[in-house]
Amino acid sequence: MLLNRYKNLHLIQQLDPVEDHCQIYHLMNGYEFPWDMTRSLEVALMRTYCVPSISKLLNQTGEFTHCPQKRYDDTSIIVGEMIKWGYDSDRGKEALQRMNTLHGRFKIDNGDFLYVLSTFIFEPIRWNLQFGWRLMCEQEKLASFYFWREVGKQMQIQNIPETYEEFERYNLDYERQNFRYSDTNRRVGEATRDLFLSWFPSWMRSSIKPGIYALLDEPMLDAFGFPYPSPLLRSAMVSLLKIRARLIRLFPPRNQPNFYIDSPIPSYPTGYEIANMGPLENFKQQSSDKLV
Repeated sequence: MLLNRYKNLHLIQQLDPVEDHCQIYHLMNGYEFPWDMTRSLEVALMRTYCVPSISKLLNQTGEFTHCPQKRYDDTSIIVGEMIKWGYDSDRGKEALQRMNTLHGRFKIDNGDFLYVLSTFIFEPIRWNLQFGWRLMCEQEKLASFYFWREVGKQMQIQNIPETYEEFERYNLDYERQNFRYSDTNRRVGEATRDLFLSWFPSWMRSSIKPGIYALLDEPMLDAFGFPYPSPLLRSAMVSLLKIRARLIRLFPPRNQPNFYIDSPIPSYPTGYEIANMGPLENFKQQSSDKLV
């Protein structure tokens, strides 16, 4: 049983992280760490809201205040399509094209683009180091880098670092230089926090809110203007996630994938079209088309 638990790891270790990065990343997200990858990518996105130039643009769109669940679902679908099928598949190309179209409406600084891309690589790796049921192997870390580097190239992002180490240095240096409090950080951060809370019954939300803060580090809390959780609560949250990891380690390997797009999606109960991802007017048009 124990040897069987690591069958995907053994397969991944036989693959080339340069040539086979799509396959490795598919296995990581769908089979090995589906829950962890989803949670860590949520933290990655929230981390980008700690940069005033990014939060200012996001706040201007109004999507975080008017339709936060749809905005979350659209991002998750576009990313999920590329991860499940590969960015070079037909569906992956369609998702990537849609993302480029949506981003093309705005003037976005290349440095900000680079930083957002880097969080998709390094936040899941850092989460795994703390809370994974097993540590990612070197092939998985490098595959994450090569996957998102190639996506970045397709997004026409310039000056993407050529190595994992260089990109990690960029990520850390950028945060030191750009993380600071702003009112738009707080508005986007509160909207995202409230979205997470909306997934729980109303009577639980006031007690869960401090738990969300406990999963954010001090630079994030400062950039959002959120209160610091008690050391006891932070320690309890870490312990709970580590206990979860130990329990997951005892489970047999997953036989069926569990990608985000495989589950019911709140904003699209009857299904979705990649071409309709984006602002609310696209959503309304899609809904009316389904009624005809």
